[in-house]
Amino acid sequence: MTTTYLNDQSHIPKWQGLLEGKTPQELLAWGFKEFGDKIKLACSFGGITGMTILDMAVKINPKVKVFYGDTDFLFPETYALVEEAARRYGINPVGYKSRWTPEQQAKEFGEALWARDPDRCCELRKVEPTGRALSGERAWISGLRRDQGSTRAAVGVVEWDEKYEVVKLNPLAAWTSRQVKEYIAAHNVPTNALHAKGFPSIGCTHCTKPVKEGEDERAGRWKGFDKVECGINVSGSVTAGVEAAKPQALDVSSPR
Repeated sequence: MTTTYLNDQSHIPKWQGLLEGKTPQELLAWGFKEFGDKIKLACSFGGITGMTILDMAVKINPKVKVFYGDTDFLFPETYALVEEAARRYGINPVGYKSRWTPEQQAKEFGEALWARDPDRCCELRKVEPTGRALSGERAWISGLRRDQGSTRAAVGVVEWDEKYEVVKLNPLAAWTSRQVKEYIAAHNVPTNALHAKGFPSIGCTHCTKPVKEGEDERAGRWKGFDKVECGINVSGSVTAGVEAAKPQALDVSSPR
């Protein structure tokens, strides 16, 4: 179990009625007030939605806790944005690594697991580390938007996260890609340099490709597989029985 705050689940219908239609800033302010220091912001530093939320959040709560999944396979541009955001906003994004180093994963599961079983690879390098990031928290802030694809069309502004047993706040659920881009431009929000090279949604180097004009913004993820989500935002149990490397969390001063 990730937390002991399961009673929060019963409040979800009430909160949904209260919060639907609120602005992203109002949603964030509510989250910080409701959950105090028991809420974390997830930012992958690979999409404009996450950077928009980060910009909004630090203006409301400069001490917001920020984390990202450091899979060991992120692009150099992503690590560079982590450092830039830390300097600009005065925050300390913490990168949560897999319990397996890349070498240990290759020894245990075979070389290039992402090319054979990307779901398992994501479980090891993204899903389980996120569980550790959220351990002891009551809520987390996500960058999900309804217009990002069919798997996210019904996203609520506030939900119960069954996987991690915490409340999930989605401040930009009702926003469109255009609104996000307008906010980025108006507030000079730093973004990943790969966006200018046709990568609207950026994950790991092995599983992210540029997209063509008119394609879904997540069409470049896991090309060649019937897979559109890493698993963090999909219900189901978290990887269990891990008996390998000690869990790691990196300070932004050494993001690699």
